[in-house]
Amino acid sequence: MGPGVCPSREGNSTMQLSPDTFKQLRDLIYERSGMYFQDNKKYILEGRLQSRLRERHCRSYEDYYNLLKFDAWRDSELTALFDLITTNETFFYRDVPQLHAFNDTIVPAIMEANREASKLRIWSAACSTGDEPYTLAMMLLERPALANWSIEILGSDISETVLSHARRGAYSAHSVRNIPPDLLKKYFALEGSQYVLSPKAKQLVKFMNVNLYDQARLKMLRGMDVIFCRNCLIYFDDKAKQKIVASLYDCLRPNGYLVIGFSESMHAVSSAFKTMHAHRTVLYQKA
Repeated sequence: MGPGVCPSREGNSTMQLSPDTFKQLRDLIYERSGMYFQDNKKYILEGRLQSRLRERHCRSYEDYYNLLKFDAWRDSELTALFDLITTNETFFYRDVPQLHAFNDTIVPAIMEANREASKLRIWSAACSTGDEPYTLAMMLLERPALANWSIEILGSDISETVLSHARRGAYSAHSVRNIPPDLLKKYFALEGSQYVLSPKAKQLVKFMNVNLYDQARLKMLRGMDVIFCRNCLIYFDDKAKQKIVASLYDCLRPNGYLVIGFSESMHAVSSAFKTMHAHRTVLYQKA
């Protein structure tokens, strides 16, 4: 039996997720990642795991749960599980009003505050295939006043699969459809059907596997001027959101900024931030 493979069993496979096993899987996922599946989302978990059960030769969801819980390779299998249950829809220049707020409000404020150190640190959390941090990199490269600054952009995700894609820096026409034509021409080269990002933009961004529910890991990422955590908090319940946002708050420098998704809110999550409004979007500043 190979690593991460269910032990063989006699009899027919049972490829239905029982309520009890659903709760076991849900609790394990929540314990390790903070992501929570409501009862009415059972079908989503069931559907996304079916092919994985076959790949791992598991004859039931219960077998798969035992694999995740007790197998010597359970950590790598959990990584594969997180790949399956996270949604990775993203593209360059997404939610443009927030990007305008970043460019017109946040960056000038940080440039003023950090003018002596000439250093800027940005974290794009849950960055998926890297479209967001690379968008920020291009925007900063378009500012001549930052030419001699030390710029660090971190892109993180819980999924190694999407991070591998991000490190390659090659994208479909669909992913780059919102990039202004002049910037697309300036920062990408068309190779076959793929748009390949220039080294100049790629070198500003480093990628790291980060589980936002891992407080010890997040303690290593302090001193950020800006954190983008967009369209991510929707996967968590209020308790997990509070834990994650508290860690993000600690990762920010004094007066640093947190940007969350348009559909997300700090209601019942945190009152620690000052709120600001710019370009029809809400920004959260560390008090």
